[in-house]
Amino acid sequence: MHSYFHLMRLDKPIGIFLLLWPTLWALLIASHGNPSIQHLTIFILGTVLMRSAGCVANDILDRKFDSFVTRTKLRPLANQSIPVKNAFLLLITLLLGALICVLFLNKQSFYFSLIALFLALTYPLTKRFFVMPQAYLGLSFGMGIPIAFVANDISITLTAWLLFLANVFWAIAYDTLYAVTDKNDDLKIGIRSSAIWFGNYVKEAIIFCYTCMMGCLIWVGQLESFSWPFYGFMILSLIFIGVLYLQIRTLNPKACFDAFLSNNYLGGLVFLGVFFHYLHVN
Repeated sequence: MHSYFHLMRLDKPIGIFLLLWPTLWALLIASHGNPSIQHLTIFILGTVLMRSAGCVANDILDRKFDSFVTRTKLRPLANQSIPVKNAFLLLITLLLGALICVLFLNKQSFYFSLIALFLALTYPLTKRFFVMPQAYLGLSFGMGIPIAFVANDISITLTAWLLFLANVFWAIAYDTLYAVTDKNDDLKIGIRSSAIWFGNYVKEAIIFCYTCMMGCLIWVGQLESFSWPFYGFMILSLIFIGVLYLQIRTLNPKACFDAFLSNNYLGGLVFLGVFFHYLHVN
């Protein structure tokens, strides 16, 4: 059971939070600060199931590569502690669970969930040919945003698109930090990543993406006429990003990995900004 737990990365919940925070931003905005218990339950459970399914699919497709990477060589499929056929059965089970969650939403949500499924299952393949698979990850991790809007019978507005774009920039930033830790191994085995593509401008690219993320979020605040609590948390978020830059300025792999993990707090700060805005106005 420990091996299956490890295969789904439930021992490393950071991925769940990075997928969940943007979904919760959108769910709060789409419901004007009053999401239903049903929607909260479905989206949280769906996030856990889809992130777990994505990890299993990733390890199935990357099992031969993972055995050559220091950080991943002990993963269950890479070290053959779990048969591949069992991993496929687990993947199908997780996807069926996610499907059940979607069936409690409206028809438009189901259609968007099919796009989310396609993105989640094909993301691992992009590392073989696309110079910046981190951008594709951002698309995949952002699909909870349009689903949250259509689940509340709201069209995909400019606000939704800006949230989606903010998430793409955010994913490029934090996953580039993650990719720095694997850069040397990725170069040896021919895997693409933004940490490689950005070359000597990795730090600058990361900060540029964070800046674009914050710009999109502040634009959302203007469109939605958010009150001062939101902007207070945006200021805290900018300070947090400044501290991250100081942390990664030498591009030390451990420092970059720690910075990657701390992005959970950044997503939480944005959530609190939206939450306290609605608490203030309601």
